Amino acid sequence: MHNDHKKRRALVSLLTGVLCVMLLCSCSPISRTPQPTTAAPYEEESTSDYEQLTESSLKEQKRFADLEETLFQDEVSASRLDLHFLLKNPESRGITKTDALISPVSMDAFLQTRKDQEELRSELASFQPALLTGDQKLTLRILESLMDTEKKGEGLELYSQPLAPTIGTQAQLPILLCEYVFYTRQDVEDYLNILEYLDTFYGQILSFEQEKANAGLMMSDTSLDHVIDSCKSYLLVPGNNFMIDSFKERLSVLPDLTDDEKKELYSRNEKALEEHFVPAYKLLIDGLEALKGTGTNEKGMCGYPNGKAYYEYLVYTATGTSYHSIDELMTATEQEISNNLQTTSKLLSEHPELESMLSDYHYRQTEPTAIMEELKEQTLKDFPQLPECSYTLKDVPKALELSLSPAFYLTSPLDDSSENVIYINRNPVYDNQPLYNTIAHEGYPGHLYQTVWFHTHCGSDLRKILSFSGYTEGWAAYVEALSYRLDNGLDPLLGELLEANSKATLGIHAYLDLAVNYLGWEREDVRKYLSSYFSDPDSITGSMFETMVDNPANYLSYFIGSLEIRNMRENAKLQLGEKFSAKAFHTFLLDMGNAPFDVIQAYFTTWLMNQKMEQ
Repeated sequence: MHNDHKKRRALVSLLTGVLCVMLLCSCSPISRTPQPTTAAPYEEESTSDYEQLTESSLKEQKRFADLEETLFQDEVSASRLDLHFLLKNPESRGITKTDALISPVSMDAFLQTRKDQEELRSELASFQPALLTGDQKLTLRILESLMDTEKKGEGLELYSQPLAPTIGTQAQLPILLCEYVFYTRQDVEDYLNILEYLDTFYGQILSFEQEKANAGLMMSDTSLDHVIDSCKSYLLVPGNNFMIDSFKERLSVLPDLTDDEKKELYSRNEKALEEHFVPAYKLLIDGLEALKGTGTNEKGMCGYPNGKAYYEYLVYTATGTSYHSIDELMTATEQEISNNLQTTSKLLSEHPELESMLSDYHYRQTEPTAIMEELKEQTLKDFPQLPECSYTLKDVPKALELSLSPAFYLTSPLDDSSENVIYINRNPVYDNQPLYNTIAHEGYPGHLYQTVWFHTHCGSDLRKILSFSGYTEGWAAYVEALSYRLDNGLDPLLGELLEANSKATLGIHAYLDLAVNYLGWEREDVRKYLSSYFSDPDSITGSMFETMVDNPANYLSYFIGSLEIRNMRENAKLQLGEKFSAKAFHTFLLDMGNAPFDVIQAYFTTWLMNQKMEQ
């Protein structure tokens, strides 16, 4: 590190915990204030006043730039794992060492983060926004919003959930290890060191879970079973060992290694897997089995003593919403479900032939690469053109299909947006999710497109590592819905029907997330609610209820984020009429970049005013 200061990790949300891989950013729009029709009295400004103002501005701007760089350096150098995914060439930024192999999970670490956040809050309050540049003002507002949200979770650190069936650390870390690119021989050494540290790291997580249990905050036995089942997927089977295969594949393209050196590294990798990786998962399995019976809350998050307050923190962390309360969110969610169901009913009544189409429809392209290329071409109409970049589509290893999401995108390094990886889960359980729309969500114009745009158009490295899932997942869910109506081989009316149905379905999931975790709905409440929408609610009630308990606020980042974007779009169309441009609206959002919606809304108002003035 070239900076000589006390390190702090004030930007790590305790919601996301240890792995910061999906991290993003952007730059502020130009504000054009209308000129008054009557000129104000002219008062000549002296040269000395002007020079003093300029000097003050430059000084304040440098102070803020220094803070941005300090925060960036502290965050990216906190762990070797995070650093490797964030920067391809950390040495060019003066970063030669990290604080840990993987960021620690413990109450001490969480409480230190809270202390660092309070220090940052005070420092942010010391700046004079009027003296900062436009981009700096935007970054300041984003940091203030982030600190305000984090304040909601103060004193609730033991409620953090590092383990969850599909989005927990134990489920996602192995895929990250498989994608740990070997640029140099030192990267191989670092990878092996992380692998050898895994049992120690999982021991930390288990100690934290034991501390939760002692405080009466352990998850239910049902949720424990789900996490344990996830862990069992990683007890590597000889002959089907994706960790060995991926290591050999990555090593094969590393230059200047002799055959003997490769054999030695193969042997070290297999030894680390045998002596540390598999034992790490066995440690978690045995430790969690021993904790069974300590968790008595069979309800959602609100069933814990301060669970309702923690869930509210999760909601605002997951969404960055501009809505002022959870009650408002629930009302808006109900309305959105109703609107989309009315659309489906109207389409089916006016076009009865659509009902028969629903059982057997096909997209023009069905192969992943062909879908990506078609979507890439389709985006040119309503989205700005993206700089050229490459991508790799991979299948989730068969052994992990039940433990991972239908698909996911791994963010490229900040200093090299050319390489991007999308994983597709081929498990038959996801066959009801059309691949075309899934790839729109993960690729063009979804995560890959938005991330590469952000990395290539934003000048603030700090903003590129700030993560607001409401924006990123909201954007991806929004464009996924739009993809039903692209020129994709579907009947246009069928595409409109499928779009409305998908939005209503996501809304139902979001509403249940809120109802189970905030209102305290139980299984029977969920069954009654689902009976209004599904002919056989009994077949899905159990899985829906358990999903909401296992992953509180997870669905909200997708649904509420996309709702915020649709609200802005509808407002712009209403205000601008025929002059509304989808491409201009999307360019505004892309340039705005990864930020909370309570910040974006103010800039959207300015953008909309400027659009009206230009007319």
